[in-house]
Amino acid sequence: MSLDVPYRSIPDMFLQRVSATPGRDAFAHPAPDDSGPIWLTWAQVGQRAKAIAAGLRGLGVDHEDRVAIAANTRLDWVLADLGIMCAGGATTTVYPTTEPEDTAYILTDSGSKILIAENATQAGKVAAADLPALTHVVLMDGPADPAANPPQLTLADLEVQGALALERDPELIERVVAEITPDRLATLIYTSGTTGRPKGVELLHAGWCWEGVAQGTLGILEPSDLQYLWLPLSHSFGKTLLCGVIHVGLPTYVDGRLDKLVELLGLVRPTLMCGAPRIFEKVYNRAVTTAQTGGGAKAKIFAWAVRTGKRKVALEQAGQPVSAGLRISYAVAEKLVFSKLQARLGGRIRVLVSGAAPLSKEIAEFFAAAGLPIYEGYGLTETSAANFVNRPGRLKIGTVGQAVGDLECRIDDDGEILLRGAPVMRGYHNLAEETAAALTSDGFFRTGDIGELDADGYLKITDRKKDLVKTSGGKYIAPSAIEGMFKAICPYTAQAVVIGQARNYCTMLVSLDADAVTAWAAGGPLAGRPYAEIVASAEVRGLVEGYVDDLNTKLNRWETIKKVTVLPRELTVEDGEMTPSMKIKRSAVETSFANEINKMYEGSLAQL
Repeated sequence: MSLDVPYRSIPDMFLQRVSATPGRDAFAHPAPDDSGPIWLTWAQVGQRAKAIAAGLRGLGVDHEDRVAIAANTRLDWVLADLGIMCAGGATTTVYPTTEPEDTAYILTDSGSKILIAENATQAGKVAAADLPALTHVVLMDGPADPAANPPQLTLADLEVQGALALERDPELIERVVAEITPDRLATLIYTSGTTGRPKGVELLHAGWCWEGVAQGTLGILEPSDLQYLWLPLSHSFGKTLLCGVIHVGLPTYVDGRLDKLVELLGLVRPTLMCGAPRIFEKVYNRAVTTAQTGGGAKAKIFAWAVRTGKRKVALEQAGQPVSAGLRISYAVAEKLVFSKLQARLGGRIRVLVSGAAPLSKEIAEFFAAAGLPIYEGYGLTETSAANFVNRPGRLKIGTVGQAVGDLECRIDDDGEILLRGAPVMRGYHNLAEETAAALTSDGFFRTGDIGELDADGYLKITDRKKDLVKTSGGKYIAPSAIEGMFKAICPYTAQAVVIGQARNYCTMLVSLDADAVTAWAAGGPLAGRPYAEIVASAEVRGLVEGYVDDLNTKLNRWETIKKVTVLPRELTVEDGEMTPSMKIKRSAVETSFANEINKMYEGSLAQL
């Protein structure tokens, strides 16, 4: 059954939303003193977005002209993006962590005419670059530099110029929006990729509108919800959520400051939050290590509560009734243990969604046991992000749920997941050969992921096609599955990377969560020591090796981890070892820690 999409473009969908519910809360930003959200209604957002759009038209932006945004997640990002849409332009996204060389490459490759930069630091990344297409730089924060070339102005100035233009021509934006057809370019999102130079993914208005409507059918986004949106808006996950928000009319608090997330959850009290697995892993680590360091009765009660919750979840997942006795036990477990975890997330969470990277099944079971089920989903930048997702009342832990809308999925002969439908990209910008290679002759996109569909249409991802490791003994190993198991077993883990390609046994690099391992150290001889000293200690090595021994009991013989190295720091985006969506760049990690890896294979027939 095909999905009915009643919009021609994102700005058409947006202006219809503004018209339908002008007085309802739309987006909020934090108060300067973090005392709470400051809300804008849909009418106010509409007025500001149209003013920005008119200002961009005044700077020469026409249909499908690229306008780049380089900024952290904040309300101004949303307003700028909506302004670009209403001007008929196409948004080019640049992560604020992108290095100057890659920033200049993205602006050059996209042919962006305008750069909307968060501040002088972001603008400075392209100050020395030769960008003939770039005519203006717009700053969200700080004053414009009158001597800059190309010329600078502030976002506030742009808005004022646009408002004056609309006084002279009130219907300007409506005329522009009426000309935007579904097949026009809406965004160029550059995949950070786990290898190679970023590729610009051309995504059309038709696909994004399809995403907005499809999300409204899932029971995940409801008008009565309050969303806390912290995800990078430069990423397709953030963009697709904005489309769902516009279609559904969902109030959304926008704040990308991750260091403030836990503190502000209690203040904002959202009912809905989406995130990458790393956020849920940190919450899990904190809960488990707090209980363990509490010791005695506290640790025993926590362990009993988790066992009780998991028994209840297992019955529910199997479609079996939960006995009255177990329901009573669970109510006690919730009162004594789980209510505290729920309160830490604001006390009102209805839906948690995980995407962008694989979520450990064991961690998903823990959250479900705690009455905070995580609805894992799956998608790619090339397919507009939201393709499969679990949903309320239809959660199957260990899968990424069922297809969204009328998206088609086929599993190729080698297990690769193939997708076809409205949200699939037009192609890679300026890369005809790579576009052709990514699509089958009948229009399916080759995801590069290996998976399987069950009888009910639930998709299970087993690994990345290119990340499957083949040992020198000829055995295939799925690293991400092993890494996910270890994260669930060892609550001190930040990241784990399994090594084994063309080697005669598997090893693992492990980085430890700074908060969790520091809390663990507080009760012993390492108390008060700096992180680097703690993770280099014999005590920590023994701790991690114990968890590896536990992991190995759950693995096939050829998958077992023979040696492990605890890294001196966490892997980071800044060091090039993680993508901004928190995926591990395996080749970069192996380069950064080549010495550590080689030591684990000394004296072996590792390299063949």
